[in-house]
Amino acid sequence: MAALEPRMLAAFAVALFAMGALAIAGLLLARELERSRTGRRVGRALERARNTQAEGGAGGIPADGAAGTPSAAPRLAAHWLDTPFGQRVVTDEDRRLIDQCGIPSLKGQQWFLTARIGLALLLPLLGQILVPPSARPVVQAAVLLTLGFMSPKWFLIMRAKERKKQVRRELPLYVDILRLLQGVGLSLDQSLQILGADFKDILRVLGPETEMANRQYSQGRSREHSLQRLATLHDNEHLSNLVSLLVQVDKHGGAVQEPLRQFSERLREWRKYEMKERIGKITVKMTVVMITTLLPALLIITAGPGFIAVIRSLGAVGK
Repeated sequence: MAALEPRMLAAFAVALFAMGALAIAGLLLARELERSRTGRRVGRALERARNTQAEGGAGGIPADGAAGTPSAAPRLAAHWLDTPFGQRVVTDEDRRLIDQCGIPSLKGQQWFLTARIGLALLLPLLGQILVPPSARPVVQAAVLLTLGFMSPKWFLIMRAKERKKQVRRELPLYVDILRLLQGVGLSLDQSLQILGADFKDILRVLGPETEMANRQYSQGRSREHSLQRLATLHDNEHLSNLVSLLVQVDKHGGAVQEPLRQFSERLREWRKYEMKERIGKITVKMTVVMITTLLPALLIITAGPGFIAVIRSLGAVGK
């Protein structure tokens, strides 16, 4: 039995190594498939841009789906939002969170107002019906009212944090695609139009935001004003610097490909530093996990036979 233990340990180690290799291979394959899909999408966008230029479309690519003006909100809901009560329930911070979540502003404010008031009234009522009577019903109702009132905001905060992380992941690809479009001879306006119209499936946050900026620009706003939301909404310093660069190029002209290359290199260096910092934090966390999980097993494997031998020896001496 003791002779089988090294073989079992070796087989277990080989199995773990094979599982790790399969996991790494799966990750590499998924990344390669994503890169291939992105390349095909970029190729189709460039081909469409060349066809547009060949047809004499020097005036830029029209914005995709101006979609007209959105339908007006009900007057009653708009009236509630404009009252002092509505402004206290839906504060400026809440409006900014709604914008950061990518929800249409007016509709999002209406839903937020309805959710806050509805949950604040519904949860205490359900608590009185479903929960057994407590010694302090007023405290129970106050706690449930607070939970109902604050839960919509907590949901918005979590959603906004997810979108900010998504912006940080999308920004390097956004800059690379913009460099590629500039490298084939497209103007800044054409490049932004293609980014907003054709890459919304890849750039799930920056794509729709760019499309909205293009729509505002086509409706008469300046490039600086149309990109202001993109620069300030997600509290990303690198995105703000990129927007400042694009605005300066739009104002004064000049080649944008070389500044974009330098910006992309600086962004990659920052990403490397961020990844090193995250790896350092994960290493510290894994140290605690290893101490609490692997150390007891290691002690049992290494010191177990010795303890067993000592116990047997003491048992033999006792006999």
